[in-house]
Amino acid sequence: MQKAKTKKNSWVSWSQEEVKLLKRLFPRGKSREIAEQTGRHLTAVRQKAYSMGIKTRGYRPWSAYEVELLKKFYLNETTQSIANRLERSLGSVSKKASEIGLINKDKYPPWSSQEITMLKKLYPDNNIQDTASQLGRTVLAVRARLHKLGLSEKRRVWSKRELNLVKRLYPNRTAKQIADQIGRTVQATRLRVTRLGLKKRKQKGD
Repeated sequence: MQKAKTKKNSWVSWSQEEVKLLKRLFPRGKSREIAEQTGRHLTAVRQKAYSMGIKTRGYRPWSAYEVELLKKFYLNETTQSIANRLERSLGSVSKKASEIGLINKDKYPPWSSQEITMLKKLYPDNNIQDTASQLGRTVLAVRARLHKLGLSEKRRVWSKRELNLVKRLYPNRTAKQIADQIGRTVQATRLRVTRLGLKKRKQKGD
């Protein structure tokens, strides 16, 4: 498989092979493996999966072996490193560590600029739990970051300009194209289109 140009370049179009890999591995919680194989940033992988509506499968119980590994590595490795080893999210590892009484010693990695950008884009149209899940962060971490950024927990109201753009663009553009232009998520854009009762123009000959 041909890799994306750089891990930092999240704007490179996804190839059909990469999309197939995403559909096959992401539901199994292997976003890290996808990032490594495609050369993309982990946040870009999660964002692509979110835009396509691909989710990880239901809750995966912790095995006794995983718990032992968590205890073994927790004091000497970062939460991210352990999450990579076990192919689990940061939130899952942090929660389990707390449940079994492991002491948190500054194990939360700093927020990257890409994560913050994704947070600003996701949160206005999604609740904290969904936002945390997409970012691989705990709800507590997301709330703390929102507070630090001075962001309100209220949903972002659609402006008249945004609504007019949706009405003008939807007949000839996809929801993703509109979402990218106005800085909203695809899910939020589709929901707004439905509420506005917009329809695609019929092609000649239909």
